[in-house]
Amino acid sequence: MTAPYKTLRRAASDEFIIHKSRFIGYASPAQTEEEALAFLQSIRVKHKDATHNCYAYVIGRNAGVMRYSDDGEPGGTAGLPMMEVLKAQGVVNCCVVVTRYFGGVLLGAGGLVRAYTQGCAVALKAAQVVVMEPSRRYLCEVGYPLWDRVQHALRTLPVQLLGSEFTTAVTFTLLMREKDSDDVLSELTRITDGRFEALLEEESFEGWDVQ
Repeated sequence: MTAPYKTLRRAASDEFIIHKSRFIGYASPAQTEEEALAFLQSIRVKHKDATHNCYAYVIGRNAGVMRYSDDGEPGGTAGLPMMEVLKAQGVVNCCVVVTRYFGGVLLGAGGLVRAYTQGCAVALKAAQVVVMEPSRRYLCEVGYPLWDRVQHALRTLPVQLLGSEFTTAVTFTLLMREKDSDDVLSELTRITDGRFEALLEEESFEGWDVQ
């Protein structure tokens, strides 16, 4: 599987006001340039009465496509600062749009750069930067007497419990990074004295919190 990369967990937004100007930062994952442009267009339609809808997007795990626009703000005060935030955080396959409703007070070039930098940053925070990593999903089973022991271990292991079912035994689904899987399974085998079964169900790329 390919190497890990950073992107966004979901589409989200946040906003703030500077000197009566309202800034709304939107961010969304986008696997292709077409998805990024569709997201941009949706914001333009939603805020067709806004003074500006500035944007920046990066497409490709190698950041092969990078586009940005000041959308009428003075050159270099909006799109480029937003792009610099994306580059600094190392995120790809995402699009950010910062919408501005002018409040009647001029911010100056420096003020605009700070405002659009902040708009991009709050949007990324709302959408949550994650690391997409090769992951494995396992279907596991243990007897009832061992379930408390397993639950206790899962609280500290680098793993996500996706669900559990209680029938003749406890069946549960675990998601873990590929790089952690050997250690996690070994620990669960150890604490159950070998009375633990795990079946690999799926290998995929999943988003994990940035460490």
